Amino acid sequence: MSDKRFNVAIVGATGAVGETMLAILAERQFPIGQLHVLASERSAGDTLEFGARKLTVRDVATFDPTGVDIALFSAGGGVSKEYAPKFAAAGAVVIDNSSAFRYEDDVPLVVAEVNPEAMRDRPRGIIANPNCSTMQMMVALGPIHRRYGITRINVATYQSVSGAGRSGMEELGRQTAAMLSFQELEPKKFAAQIAFNLIPQIDEFLDNGYTKEEMKLVWETRKILGDDTIQVNPTAVRVPVFYGHSEAVHLETREKVTALQARELLAASPGVEVVDDPASGLWPTPVTHAAGTDPVYVGRIREDISHPNGLDLWIVADNIRKGAALNAVQLAECLVAEHA
Repeated sequence: MSDKRFNVAIVGATGAVGETMLAILAERQFPIGQLHVLASERSAGDTLEFGARKLTVRDVATFDPTGVDIALFSAGGGVSKEYAPKFAAAGAVVIDNSSAFRYEDDVPLVVAEVNPEAMRDRPRGIIANPNCSTMQMMVALGPIHRRYGITRINVATYQSVSGAGRSGMEELGRQTAAMLSFQELEPKKFAAQIAFNLIPQIDEFLDNGYTKEEMKLVWETRKILGDDTIQVNPTAVRVPVFYGHSEAVHLETREKVTALQARELLAASPGVEVVDDPASGLWPTPVTHAAGTDPVYVGRIREDISHPNGLDLWIVADNIRKGAALNAVQLAECLVAEHA
């Protein structure tokens, strides 16, 4: 193993994902030389913790990226479009958590456990992180597709408010407190009340009647698995949960897969933890399993009684950790391994 250390920049370091990236870099003892925490001008001068160290936030607009080896971006598509090419031109490999580059042919879209080989070809110096809901689904479905071949995916997502950022979490907290105190409430972040409610819309509606969040599952699944013939039919729902996305997934495969075969395959797959003993009341939930942890949890594994080659899964993961920050750090670790 090389003793090389890497100069790292986190763009969007003051956000929920950026702060989690910092925590995971420390937890996993990433070989950091210099560490730069960057955000917008309004956050410049703030301090963030990295292990026992305190780091001063700098303005990304005035930062010189010369000397940065790896840049982790989680500041939104607009910031990524403006600054990621500048970091890449200065010699950094950019790992971008926004949707700015995901669908461009010359930018690999990578899940660490599924298609890490795709990141070796990065002509623009940019690697894209998938959307959080796609991410967890691919960790579970990648092994099944490689072994049995997936032809169709029906998926309904149940996505926590942290997927909408801090403002989403604050709105759920405010509304819950208001309702329990019998006070009036007014939706601001979401189109409808989120406390004690479900909202069947995430992101804007497109001309085909699906939302952009739903279409991300279609576009990204095909790109990550390298198979444009896979049919994906998604519905994305926002739910009053702070951390952790859940997904009810119904698969159709080319080759029949039994529940036992799927359970054994997933139990041996990296990044997956099977929690599947309904008789004992064991199945994954965002609160009891996913929040604050790294694995993608899979339960309710059963054969679809409506289709001869059908399989049903319940998939749960922390959308901030595995859905964003952890995968970015794992991809950075793959870059480190290139120098081993």
